[in-house]
Amino acid sequence: MCRFIETIRLEHGRILHAGYHNRRLNATRRAWWGEMPDLHVEDYIVPEYTERTRCRIVYGREIESVEYFAYQPRQVRRLRLLACDTIEYRYKQADRSLLDQLYALRGEADDVLIVREGLITDTSIANVALWDGRRWDTPARPLLAGTHRQRLLDQGIIQERDIRVADLPAYRKICLFNAMLDFEEVVTDVSRILIPPAHNC
Repeated sequence: MCRFIETIRLEHGRILHAGYHNRRLNATRRAWWGEMPDLHVEDYIVPEYTERTRCRIVYGREIESVEYFAYQPRQVRRLRLLACDTIEYRYKQADRSLLDQLYALRGEADDVLIVREGLITDTSIANVALWDGRRWDTPARPLLAGTHRQRLLDQGIIQERDIRVADLPAYRKICLFNAMLDFEEVVTDVSRILIPPAHNC
């Protein structure tokens, strides 16, 4: 049976951006099991945490489990490009085995930046945006359309664009973000991306 996850940020006794998580969770359920009543993450979470906390909801047709973890942002200073044309992660599945295998190939870097069919996508844990000195571009075809990514698009902070490996020299910085990370909290220079891809999956 397919199982999916939502990773939700809790802080200062609040559930952050629950509406975006509800939309993705219920869109996933409908895609796999057809029409059914919506679920709302607020009905399952006890947001009694002051510090930034990661809430992990596992679900299928219904909510299966809710867990809470202290959160410490991962430091990312160097990325390794990794080509993998076969990876598919359109839905936020609980099975992350292929992503974990790719992460294990990072070598001396802190994470991998995955290239699929010649296009930049995501790292193993985050969507990305690249800064060219004027604007932030995010890959138009990510592995996963994250909830934070959608918020930034809705706010006009980032814009979608197909970004090829050959385009990287046109950018100065790369930002990693997800539901747990603020935008521009994890930023490194594009010069710290190790290219060309050192491995194909």
